[in-house]
Amino acid sequence: MLVLDTDHLTALGYSSALSRRLKERLVNSGRDVVTTAVNCEEQMKGLLAAIHREGDAAKQIVGYSDFVSRIEFLAGFTILPWDTDSAKLFAYHHRLRVRCGTMDLKIASIAMAHDATLLTRNTADFAHVPGLKHENWLD
Repeated sequence: MLVLDTDHLTALGYSSALSRRLKERLVNSGRDVVTTAVNCEEQMKGLLAAIHREGDAAKQIVGYSDFVSRIEFLAGFTILPWDTDSAKLFAYHHRLRVRCGTMDLKIASIAMAHDATLLTRNTADFAHVPGLKHENWLD
C-alpha cells in the first residue's frame, strides 16, 4: 500500500508533466494508493484559510470552487483514519522524542499502522521516524 503525503496529493491534483509521471508510476506499481485523514485535514485547512482571508464575498467564489474540487478529488481515495493503533504509535514515537512535526508524525503513525510506504517529498523529516518506509516519487 502507498500512502500519499500532502505534497504528492497536491501534485496529483493539477495537470502537469510531474502529475502525469506520478500517475503513471502509481498505476504501474500495482499497489493500492491511499491517503490519510491528517493529509485531508492539511489540504482543507489551507483552502479554508484562503477563503477566510478574502473578505469580499464575490472574490471567495474561486476559493470555494477550489474547495469543492479538492473535496471531489479526495473522495476518489481510500482515506486511512486516525485510529487507536495510529495514536499508540504516535505516543510511542513522541515519548522517544522523534524529531518530526506533530502532523508529520501523525501521518507517519498512520502509514506504519497499515504497514504502508509513505510517498513524500519531505524525506529529511520523515527519516527521523524509526521503522517508517518512505520514498519520494516527485524528484
